[in-house]
Amino acid sequence: MGGELTRLIVETLYLVLLVSAPALVVSLVVGFAVGLLQAATQVQEQTLSFVPKLVAVATALAVFGGFMGAELVRFTTRLWTSIPALFS
Repeated sequence: MGGELTRLIVETLYLVLLVSAPALVVSLVVGFAVGLLQAATQVQEQTLSFVPKLVAVATALAVFGGFMGAELVRFTTRLWTSIPALFS
């Protein structure tokens, strides 16, 4: 039981990283690019980086949403089928 539970916890944490990575990476890249642009033009408006990040993350979620959903469904299916092994 302990080994199976540990495997599920590790797989859950890996899934969290895998599913959140596209939005986080896109946000990081866009934020860095906007920061460079702000530094080059000396325009230090705090709200300037919000809209490009919002659009980029929404686009990333639209592009990678199918993959993310499929991974979540795959994990949930495996989780439900492994529940009897946890309690036996």
